[in-house]
Amino acid sequence: MQWITYLSLWIIPLLIAFILVVATIKKVPTYETFVEGAKEGVSMAFSVIPYLVGMLVAISVFRESGAMDFFIDLLRPALAAVGIPADIVPLAMIRPLSGTGALGMTSDLIATHGPDSFIGRLASTMQGSTDTTFYVLTVYFGAVGIKKMGDALKVGLLADVIGILAAITVVTLVFG
Repeated sequence: MQWITYLSLWIIPLLIAFILVVATIKKVPTYETFVEGAKEGVSMAFSVIPYLVGMLVAISVFRESGAMDFFIDLLRPALAAVGIPADIVPLAMIRPLSGTGALGMTSDLIATHGPDSFIGRLASTMQGSTDTTFYVLTVYFGAVGIKKMGDALKVGLLADVIGILAAITVVTLVFG
């Protein structure tokens, strides 16, 4: 197993060296190409900022307006009937929007309920079972200028719902 540690340390530098050697053999101007790529990266980062700011403002408005708490209170009786703790709903709702926000909620749930509690385990499992769908769509689609993302949004949200349901099922079966 020691060789895996060495491989993991050297795989990226070796890959970069391999790319540079192949580019040099093919007489590609590597430094100039690198600088052009860096310029494109910077301009792409600037083009993504408006999309990112808009998404973060929308998340903040939703949370701070009390809309999320209202929604959770509406769902509380139905969730209790099927054995899903209502404390986990904010995490399930914010996870597709913001990885950092979801990590903060997971940390709060673990601090409140404990890492070995059902809610702590469920929050941790949900954190690893879903993705930040809106963030991914905003950043990556915005970066390349794709405006029509309806199908990708539907598939991403479906994957998030499946991930959340799978997390609830697995944690209930294993730790229930």
